Amino acid sequence: MKLSTRKSGSVVILDIEGKIVLGEGDIEIKQAVDRLVEKGNRNFLLNLARVPYIDSAGLGEIIRCYTGLRKIGGEFKLLSANQRIVDLLTITKLLNVFDLYDNEPSAVSSFS
Repeated sequence: MKLSTRKSGSVVILDIEGKIVLGEGDIEIKQAVDRLVEKGNRNFLLNLARVPYIDSAGLGEIIRCYTGLRKIGGEFKLLSANQRIVDLLTITKLLNVFDLYDNEPSAVSSFS
């Protein structure tokens, strides 16, 4: 898995390429978000356009990021999830928890 970050205004966009699975992706996302939060960032958009699959460890890390950011007044939203990921979020009843967007401009503008 490859992770890169960029900013659009006050929103940090995490561009992910590859699977988010145990030992390959979950730790990288945690470290990146934790490091960026320490620098004062609070709004994150996880770009899933190039993520074919997320396992339970990867999903657990996404939930950890979401809840951790909510506790400090931040937001964590998802962008461009494929049908397989949408199905995973539906099965786990998390589809209504996360804000999910199809295009980056609307996702970025949704942050308050």
